[in-house]
Amino acid sequence: MKRKLLTLLLLLAAWMGGYGYGRWYAKAPAKGAAGAERKILYYHDPMHPWYKSDKPGIAPDCGMKLVPVYEGGEQAAVSKPANLGPGAVEITPEKQQLIGVEYGTAEYRPAFESIRAAARVTLDETRIAKVQTKIEGWIDRVFVDFTGIQVRQGQPLLTIYSPEALATQQEYLLALKAQETMAASPVHELMATTDNLLAAARRRLELWDISAAQIDQIEKTRRPLKDLTLYAPIGGFVTERNAFPKQRITPDTVLYTVADLSTVWVMADVFEYEAANIRVGQDAVLTLSYLPGRSFHGRVSYIQPQVDPATRTLKVRLQFENPGYLLKPEMYGDVEFRTGGGRKLMVPQSAVLNAGLRQVVFVDRGNGYFEPRSVKLGAQVGDRVEILSGLAAGERIVVSGNFLIDSESQLKAALNDMAGEAHDQPHH
Repeated sequence: MKRKLLTLLLLLAAWMGGYGYGRWYAKAPAKGAAGAERKILYYHDPMHPWYKSDKPGIAPDCGMKLVPVYEGGEQAAVSKPANLGPGAVEITPEKQQLIGVEYGTAEYRPAFESIRAAARVTLDETRIAKVQTKIEGWIDRVFVDFTGIQVRQGQPLLTIYSPEALATQQEYLLALKAQETMAASPVHELMATTDNLLAAARRRLELWDISAAQIDQIEKTRRPLKDLTLYAPIGGFVTERNAFPKQRITPDTVLYTVADLSTVWVMADVFEYEAANIRVGQDAVLTLSYLPGRSFHGRVSYIQPQVDPATRTLKVRLQFENPGYLLKPEMYGDVEFRTGGGRKLMVPQSAVLNAGLRQVVFVDRGNGYFEPRSVKLGAQVGDRVEILSGLAAGERIVVSGNFLIDSESQLKAALNDMAGEAHDQPHH
């Protein structure tokens, strides 16, 4: 009893669906151009055109009223494709036009996609110099007197008075004088000793970062330099200053910090589920809100080994050239990574119907026949999706109107199942 009731409900649902479908698609011209009655060739189910009858009535599979086909309106017979899969349906060209069927092709395409991440401009840590001295003393004059100024390599920064350095200069002058004296003496055995003393004194001055030009000046004038000049080790911008006149300094004192901004680092926060697509050497594009329409191109130089537990992001370091010093530390922007690559079998995303546990694409088999094909999907790239299995390159597929074709396919399969069950029931 329950089985019969279920069958009755399914037939009722199919009839209601078929009624709306028939009203949508059915065409019923009954007369010719002159208004005369035309000869009826046969009757058919407008929802299932393969069912034909020589008299009017109700279609046994879905309960729809049979529609007459008149002389002159019949269609030429078409061949049915071989090896049609289960669920294949036939849709006439008229119906295809009504439901808006559009086609595409499964084809190999470059599979590129983009990952966007928030980013922050920072200093390139390999281009930062801390300016310190190796001697104790007092600052006499300061030539670079504010933070942010740009300096060139070798530019004077300040002068230092150091009693210890002054004493070493005097030792060097004494050694130089002793060498000259021994050169004029007939006792040449001590010449090597004075040479060693002179070399040691000069080496001590060099280890204190007294330049060769300053040592040559001492040697030429035969007078020690009261103030020693400290020069910029690299060119860049002063980001920190701790040097003031009359200030006492030691080797621990960081007098200046100079940063070369010709290249900068950009730290991007990439979500951990996207991190697998990022690699060292990968190209990236940086955009900034304060420079609309302007973009900067750089490369990934390092990927941090740990994920931030609070934000679940991975720090990715990129290196950018900085023409005109437009990229300034602590600026915020967006970085776009281009990932993927290679050619993959792709179809438009609209071609894929999600049927729960499986994904279906309808393949055009020709002559109005459409076959549902289960496919296995890969990565989504823009408005296209990768096909791992189920389709071959060059196959023609449905990209629009496939939902109604799927409804027709499922209804046909359900009716076939019901017809098979009814055939298996014992007759009383």
